[in-house]
Amino acid sequence: MTATLSVLEYHLVNYRRTWRSSALSTLVMPLLTLLGFGVGVGAYVRGGIDGVPYIDWIVPGLIASTAMQAAFGEATWPVLSYFEWLKVYFAQAAAPLRVADIIGGHLAFMLFRVLLTAAAFLAIAALFGTPHSWWAPMTLVVALLVGMASAAPTMAYAAGITSDSYLIILMRFAVLPMSLFSGVFFPVESLHVLLRWVAYVFPLWHGVELSRDAMLGRDPGLFGIVHVAVLLAWCAAGWLLANARFRRRLVV
Repeated sequence: MTATLSVLEYHLVNYRRTWRSSALSTLVMPLLTLLGFGVGVGAYVRGGIDGVPYIDWIVPGLIASTAMQAAFGEATWPVLSYFEWLKVYFAQAAAPLRVADIIGGHLAFMLFRVLLTAAAFLAIAALFGTPHSWWAPMTLVVALLVGMASAAPTMAYAAGITSDSYLIILMRFAVLPMSLFSGVFFPVESLHVLLRWVAYVFPLWHGVELSRDAMLGRDPGLFGIVHVAVLLAWCAAGWLLANARFRRRLVV
């Protein structure tokens, strides 16, 4: 555990030098998104969705989607660069650190970034009066689950490639479709049944539903257990796959 925290400290020290470059976008992007989609598009959605004003309905999905995108951003180019260009992982393995420490420390930093991003979005959303329940802060816990379920498999993918061209493929065929077809902007029930089941398999939809339940004060019932179970399954599978990929490259 101490070794994992040391790896986390390394990433935090690096972030202390670079946080200003991302601070403005972390605050401005949620504001622009809420104004553009929540207020702008919402003005044309008469009656809202399921009796909920569109801006109130869309915000929980946007928080979950932002958490996913932040996790993908931290688990793609940074991970590839630590293997291919900066060789940081090889230096850490020679320290020596266990593979589990290297992965765990970096994942912890990714979740820290996800939490900051989601917290900023929730704070700005509160200015628009979109939270309708004392359970609204639980969206941050959901954001961490979505972040882990997204970051761990992406780390495994980035550890198995040698060119950033493959990251573009991931963005186009995984991140973008999930962002569009996971119930963030419209109910998945309006999709064709095949696309609906694709949404059910991937983690984002489950995070969107849990976030929406928390923000609107709805009882998730047994579906809540299913959502959490799917997210945890993605987390576990991603961790195991990342561990195998990292071990293959770092352990001689």
